[in-house]
Amino acid sequence: MIRCISCDAKYDDDEIIYTCKECGSILEVIQTPSVSKEVFSNRKNTMWKYKEFLPVNSDKRVSLEEGATPFCKCDKIGKELGVDLYVKVEGSNPTGSFKDRGMSVGVTKAMELGVNMVGCASTGNTSASLAAYAARAGLKCIVLLPSGKVALGKLAQAMFHGAKVLGINGNFDEALETVTQLALDGELYLLNSINPYRLEGQKTIGFEIVDDLGWQSPDRIILPVGNAGNISAIWKGIKEFNQAGFIDDIPMMTGIQAVNAAPIANAIKQGKTEVTPVKDPDTIATAIRIGAPVSSTKAMRAIQESNGTAETVTDDEILDAQKYLARTEGIGVEPASAASIAGLKKLVENGEIDKNERVVCIVTGHLLKDPNTAIEACTQPTEIDSDAEAIKKILKTL
Repeated sequence: MIRCISCDAKYDDDEIIYTCKECGSILEVIQTPSVSKEVFSNRKNTMWKYKEFLPVNSDKRVSLEEGATPFCKCDKIGKELGVDLYVKVEGSNPTGSFKDRGMSVGVTKAMELGVNMVGCASTGNTSASLAAYAARAGLKCIVLLPSGKVALGKLAQAMFHGAKVLGINGNFDEALETVTQLALDGELYLLNSINPYRLEGQKTIGFEIVDDLGWQSPDRIILPVGNAGNISAIWKGIKEFNQAGFIDDIPMMTGIQAVNAAPIANAIKQGKTEVTPVKDPDTIATAIRIGAPVSSTKAMRAIQESNGTAETVTDDEILDAQKYLARTEGIGVEPASAASIAGLKKLVENGEIDKNERVVCIVTGHLLKDPNTAIEACTQPTEIDSDAEAIKKILKTL
């Protein structure tokens, strides 16, 4: 069953619908599986081990073995900041981002519905993921990208997997408006995060975190926020496991946005209940360069229900955190992913995170999703003759 999050109107699972017909609000999938957590222990370690909580026919799944991403204990950064820190490395998914979880469920649902074309607007990762899963399913795929504003690694993925890629003259929000109209006209099945089935896959991040912690909740989950689907999805997964009796406690959901693309963080800081869109959002973190997040209502609810918070970080803080994570813990992430680490540092410095909190930071995409930014952040290799004695002199300076 699909339910409106605002007026509680209900819709059938086989209806292609993106927003409520009664009030225009966004939708969510409702289900009440009855299963013991012990059934998960002997299954193959992908996100589909939790298939009872995924509202599609798992026997017909469209999958690239997504999920079960590394859950890294980061003692060096944790000790420096005074927290018990874990990093969930979503860049280890098949196309290099967390979006694969959502696309696996979303494209499976598309197959159940009998559509032949899927589409999305994207800042990059969504298009890369949808293109791959559409290819896996044998579906036509079209993606709309803000022209000239998508990282090279993501653009290459979408094109290489065979999607029809259109660069539109405008930002992400305008691209989403256009592709949504195409979906409402029946031209394609929309798989942006406004589609409630997309988020059903992404909620498995929450499942894996509590599973990895021995069926315990962390004190806090910190993650980057762009279109706001991921923070909403993870919170939904945490709540479902809590309601199933698998965990007793719940984490504080903490969203991090770039300072010039921060409609949700601004609303939280100002004590508002509704988000005011940011016109012409701007940040080097292209994956979260979004001014009018479609899942903002769900994200605000996740933060408020969990007694969490939201914070903003500058581009310089993001780039510093990107290097910090790579050079301290060996985890390479794209700029948007590093926002969670930048936010953690800022919240610790501001005293908003207590010492010894158990914190999980979600890093959402791989370093090579945005190779140009990574290259520009590094110096060129030192040129030297292939001479051992000359190199020894350099080694003494390290």
